[in-house]
Amino acid sequence: MTPGIWHHPGQRSPVWPGRNYPLGATWGEEATNFAVHAPDADGVTVCLFDEHGGEHRHRLTEQALGIWHGAIPGVAVGTPYGFRVDGPWLPEEGMRFNPAKLLLDPFARAISGTVDHVPAIYAHVLEDPAQLNDEDSAPHVPRSVVVHDDFDWEGDAPIHRRWRDTVIYEMHVKGMTALHDRVPEELRGTYAGLATPAVIDYLSDLGITAVELLPIHQSVPEPSLMEAGRVNYWGYNSIGFFAPHNGYAATGDRGQQVTEFKSMVKAFHEAGIEVILDVVYNHTAEGGARGPSLSFRGLDDRGTYHRVPGEPDPETGRPGFDDTYWDVTGCGNTVNASNPHVLRMILDSLRYWVTEMHVDGFRFDLASALTRVDLEVNMDCHLLAAIGQDPVLRHVKLIAEPWDASMEGYRVGEFPPPWVEWNDQYRDTIRDFWRGASDGIRTVATRLAGSSDLYADDGRSPYSTVNFITAHDGFTLRDLVSYDHKHNEANGEENRDGTDNNRSWNHGAEGETDDAEIVALRRRQAANLMATLCFSTGTPMLTAGDERGRTQGGNNNAYLHDNETSWIDWSADNAWLDVYEVTKAALRLRREHPALRQRHWFEGRPAIQDGPKDLAWLHPSGREMTGDDWFDESLAVIGMFVSGAPLRSPGPRGEQQVDNSFMIWLNASPEPVTVALPENAWVQSGSIALSTDPDHPVGESAKAGEALQIAGRSVLVMMED
Repeated sequence: MTPGIWHHPGQRSPVWPGRNYPLGATWGEEATNFAVHAPDADGVTVCLFDEHGGEHRHRLTEQALGIWHGAIPGVAVGTPYGFRVDGPWLPEEGMRFNPAKLLLDPFARAISGTVDHVPAIYAHVLEDPAQLNDEDSAPHVPRSVVVHDDFDWEGDAPIHRRWRDTVIYEMHVKGMTALHDRVPEELRGTYAGLATPAVIDYLSDLGITAVELLPIHQSVPEPSLMEAGRVNYWGYNSIGFFAPHNGYAATGDRGQQVTEFKSMVKAFHEAGIEVILDVVYNHTAEGGARGPSLSFRGLDDRGTYHRVPGEPDPETGRPGFDDTYWDVTGCGNTVNASNPHVLRMILDSLRYWVTEMHVDGFRFDLASALTRVDLEVNMDCHLLAAIGQDPVLRHVKLIAEPWDASMEGYRVGEFPPPWVEWNDQYRDTIRDFWRGASDGIRTVATRLAGSSDLYADDGRSPYSTVNFITAHDGFTLRDLVSYDHKHNEANGEENRDGTDNNRSWNHGAEGETDDAEIVALRRRQAANLMATLCFSTGTPMLTAGDERGRTQGGNNNAYLHDNETSWIDWSADNAWLDVYEVTKAALRLRREHPALRQRHWFEGRPAIQDGPKDLAWLHPSGREMTGDDWFDESLAVIGMFVSGAPLRSPGPRGEQQVDNSFMIWLNASPEPVTVALPENAWVQSGSIALSTDPDHPVGESAKAGEALQIAGRSVLVMMED
């Protein structure tokens, strides 16, 4: 038995009144305070577990403002605990209290253990869901952990890098290092593994300034996956919004994961790399009406989830059991962020990760679902308003996935400042352009220049668009140029899952091939896509491993593959490393030249009197594009002149900035195109700074007035001398 918790076996320790804040378990040398929100409950019991698994129950006697609370003396740091809650069993009315179920603390800072897929984890009888299930779930569910961490940050402070200087790398904690031969074997797939020089030096060398981690909140697999012996590898099934997922910790799950996560953040910060979390507040792992009772459902089901009136049962007159949840997440439930306590939980969670765990920002999964007020999308909702005025949160990076699983939830371009957004219109336009399916280049130009049609009208900057070609969800970059169709047979759903709108092209053979010409063309197309992303105005986001040719074998929905399908191959003989070199070179040019990452919108006119236009679009003939050119659907090549003399944006002390000017040519045509380099008074000569055309190496000179043949499907970037 853990010393200091109980005086005698089986004897209950006294429960002091404690206080109703902060929520969760707050350790103290004398006593640990427990506070949990369960406004409709008749009673709450804290269950502490000793080192042998023995359970010791302590009934809370105090309740204030819907929060049950009490302090228990002598609780050791690292003690597992949970709640049992008494109250009415009226599931159709949102009261699913069942004291046989051990519930996680929604505010737990650490969680130990995993879920077993057995009937006991459900509050209802599976065969008759209206009936209460009195099987004890404690042996089969994870437990909250009392945490007290005195981590020494040694002066670590937020980086606060500007959006225009940010390059995001979306990655999975485990997938990044699971196969990495230069990460110690015992650290592979963990927070500690990410903190090793093998990873951090690689990212720094590539030019990454921020990592966006796929969900690291404690998650559990969906019951259907557990039943099939699978997992939710991506982790979009959260159950603990304050707890780092214990499966990614090398050091243990009794609070050690908190320290390990902090050490990882500290290591990234020391390298100048910010940490952004992909957060999933829109739903929980408890799923739909027939899902397990793990935490929120047994504490405040009615307040936590959006509900709709169900059709009354003809016999009882009550709504049917399965008709009470409202779902725009596709996961069975939608969290009601308009509920004051749920809103508090989300805000407290966000602030915790910023102030205690030192993360630098968040990407909100299905953000539109969180804006729902009376089930309607509302950009004036409480959550966005609260974040916008919060002195901590309004200064971190806030990224919206601006849609949910409903048609009316698609709100790209509508999230208010200080939010930026994933821009799927950029993704689709650039994919279509390079696969030869574009309806001309007018929309392509808009996306290259920052998507002003989406963001300029409400005063936001060009960096409100997070540009991406691929993400965790969908094809990898290599698969995008290798498959016409998804191949998700290994998912066990007869290839029905995953999107059919891939906008991909296999270049002549479906999947892997030995045809050297096809392979070379695919690699060049992948390099073209990466270069386009890096030189587009906005915030670029790369998906981990794309620069190394990571493949999922054509699977565009690999969320359940915790294996080589999803992990990055770090083999030194990777033939796709030429894409890495192009990506690295493009990011270096972007980093070194402010002309390529300007914070003001281009205006198509000089920044100073008698100067060049800040941006000019060039026809292959060397003249500027005309109105008719923009509607020429046969045109598949475009030139982009970006002036650096001077820049429209002033320097940090108000000084006028001067940089090299650039001319970027994108040729998506299958045939070579001869372009005339325009004669002008501002740029007389230059050299090729980046090329995917094998006939034009980097360093080759170019002069105004010359004609230059650009190979089919290639990118040339020329920089003024």
